[in-house]
Amino acid sequence: MTTTLPARATGGVQTPLSDVPRPEYPRPHFDRSHSWQSLNGVWDFQRGSAPAAQRISESILVPFAWETPRSGIGAHWLEDARYRRTFTVPEEWTGQRIVLHFGAVHHAATVSVNGIVVGTHVGGYVPFEFDITDALGAPTAPADSPEAHAEPEARALHIGEHELVVGVSAPNDKRWIAHGKQRSTPRDDYDSCAFTPSSGIWQPVWLEARPATYLDDLALQATENLDGLVIAGRVAGPGRDSARILVSVLEDHVHGRSGVVTTIEATSEELEGGITAALAAPRLWSPTDPHLYRVVVDVVYAGSADHVESETGLRSIRTRDGKVYLNGQRISIRGVLDQGYWPETGITAPDDRSFVRDLEIARDAGFNLVRKHLKLEDPRFHHHADRMGMLVWAEPASTGRFSADSAAAFEAQIAPMVHRDGNHPSIVIWGLYNEEWGLDWALPEDPAKQEAVIRARQMLRSLDPSRPAVDNSGWTHIDSDLIDWHVYDEHPAGWARKVAELVRDDDPSFPVAIAVDVIVDKRLMVDGPVPRQVPFINSEFGGGWTSIDRGWNLHWQTQELRRHDSVAGWVWTELNDIEHESAGFVAADRTMKDHGGRPPRYANGETATVFDISPEAPGRDVVTATGSVEFGVHVSHHGVSPVTVTVEAAWGSVFSEEPDVTDGAPVIVDTVDVEPFILSAPVTVATTLPRRVPSARLHVFLRLADGTVLGRGAVDIVRG
Repeated sequence: MTTTLPARATGGVQTPLSDVPRPEYPRPHFDRSHSWQSLNGVWDFQRGSAPAAQRISESILVPFAWETPRSGIGAHWLEDARYRRTFTVPEEWTGQRIVLHFGAVHHAATVSVNGIVVGTHVGGYVPFEFDITDALGAPTAPADSPEAHAEPEARALHIGEHELVVGVSAPNDKRWIAHGKQRSTPRDDYDSCAFTPSSGIWQPVWLEARPATYLDDLALQATENLDGLVIAGRVAGPGRDSARILVSVLEDHVHGRSGVVTTIEATSEELEGGITAALAAPRLWSPTDPHLYRVVVDVVYAGSADHVESETGLRSIRTRDGKVYLNGQRISIRGVLDQGYWPETGITAPDDRSFVRDLEIARDAGFNLVRKHLKLEDPRFHHHADRMGMLVWAEPASTGRFSADSAAAFEAQIAPMVHRDGNHPSIVIWGLYNEEWGLDWALPEDPAKQEAVIRARQMLRSLDPSRPAVDNSGWTHIDSDLIDWHVYDEHPAGWARKVAELVRDDDPSFPVAIAVDVIVDKRLMVDGPVPRQVPFINSEFGGGWTSIDRGWNLHWQTQELRRHDSVAGWVWTELNDIEHESAGFVAADRTMKDHGGRPPRYANGETATVFDISPEAPGRDVVTATGSVEFGVHVSHHGVSPVTVTVEAAWGSVFSEEPDVTDGAPVIVDTVDVEPFILSAPVTVATTLPRRVPSARLHVFLRLADGTVLGRGAVDIVRG
């Protein structure tokens, strides 16, 4: 399938504004939207690495990778291509420096303007930019003409049509470069969970105008006491040492601003060292109150001014004694894995609303965190996570095999990741390596690979000591702020046993399927016992071959994590189906699956039931010869304050979401006092199946005194 595209960009025909995909400003964390121009839309496209003078014969829709249907190309295993389009510079930009921005291009790009190479970039997940002002001094000229090779400094800025050409190389053999879940040939060790590649320009392209003296960087961080902001930035250009800097902090609510809080005047040197903006009535950022502050920086020099805006929130994230604290209050990590793929557009979101929709799906399913897996996601995602109050675990793309060069390619993402995304309060965990990918599944055996992990961890810690970070997610940890583990088991009984062993043992190991029919034991630590003062988190789990199986497993497996107070959180795998992976709790098109009447929010809520039952199968959790059942119910509560709940039960048909059996009398079991993060003592449910039914679902409610249902669960009981 291919997309029918509007007119090509050849000959000055540019994409009408109404047809521009992803038209929103792409960089809200460093906002110059008062002076920008989108270059998304229809570009000319040439397969291969043809010279500039060769005719370009196809059209592609930017910013969608050339493998995707939405791009209009749908080319697979294409290693080289060239993009071309024309653009004009607004007349009001005269006297400014013109900067060309790329959100991300996989993998290596060579960029030319008017036949002049303005820069090259390698790395498929990080942004880059080029000052192209000096290449804009003449109208578009043929590549073989003398005008195309004129000295850039001899040209005055031309307000007219210019030619932009981007040559891209995206090797099929991706094993030695950062590529995450994009499939490689030859294949990666983890090919069974890789997807169609996304090559070429896959994030927005745009122009900005800025003065010669400008703000080049801006880092925002809450003060230690959460009563102000530390604002640090770097000024570049000829007026750096004498520019006047004005920094303003504004309240920035989700639905609009409400005035300036403070304004500070500083020098470039003071800004670079960091200035503190005290807040008289600080309001913290949290999932329940995602309050943001807008920071505005004006750099004034020689009659010109650069104006940049950003936003952040006051929040702290700390770990101690095996627990995670947000703003000094203990929280549980109740997360979902999100790989950021869409059916028609690959790793590019089809529109800005898609980010919001995925965050809403996760929130409505009871999750408070999204783990963005092996992908530096589009900045718009983090912008929306900030405003919606969703916690985020962010991590770079993996390589496939180990070498000095591949380790360097992995590490090259770390500084750009922190630089681009570090201002977001929603990001509370940084990840690094995952499951020894790019380390040949041989971390314990190889000191060179261990050194690579330690080096990456030290690099990240030096750039951002304010967030916990995971060195190698899943197993074989060396130096990690979270001890996380990945275990899969299709059977809740086996899963419960594995969880109990991991919690109990000082030096646990567990079986991992690293390939088809290849299962090895992996230790949690490369060396030594598990450091129990570090939070203990399951960051991948799941099970079930059908949607009902998975809904069943989500509840029974999650309850086993909640059973152990030492488990600080979990990450269910995963949000949505992707190609051959059907592990999502929603389909690839984000429609909700059938979970057998057990919505995910019941398992992932702040308060939930934990049953003393080892279930047999979906639809038949408990089989009873007499029709009578008796089991214990615990309450797991991850809120801020203690609660008192009444445990009630009522009958429904198997797979029902609500009670619907009229001749099964409701049962009030008991009242329970529950402390936060301490599993309650069990209360006993003893009841009998309603008459004349061979099976039924017992809905169990945790109800406050005012009638509010704080949590709930269900058990399917079969007479047999």
